[in-house]
Amino acid sequence: MKKELGKWGEESAAKYLMQQGYKILGRNYYTRYGELDIICEKDGNLVFVEVKTRRSSKYGYPEEAITNRKKEHIRKAALLYMDAAKRSYREISFDVISILLEAGEEKINHIKQAF
Repeated sequence: MKKELGKWGEESAAKYLMQQGYKILGRNYYTRYGELDIICEKDGNLVFVEVKTRRSSKYGYPEEAITNRKKEHIRKAALLYMDAAKRSYREISFDVISILLEAGEEKINHIKQAF
């Protein structure tokens, strides 16, 4: 159930990003440090997007679930991705897309340069 919600959230986030003009380069990129949910680019910048989805805010907002340890793992995974990609970018950023499903309504919050 939790995995299905996560997959659904990542799909929703990818659609949102494409509508905003981002080009999706990769999804679910696995490294020894963990997974990068979505890798995309816009205006020559490389963006790593962590997606968090929840059914309610009862236990906090989705973005609050990203710990400092998780951020560090995402940074290390991003370095491995960039080393493998062998491309240069003007800038890189780490964004968070949180999706909250409450009362049958989907609320997307795109936090640019979150960390």
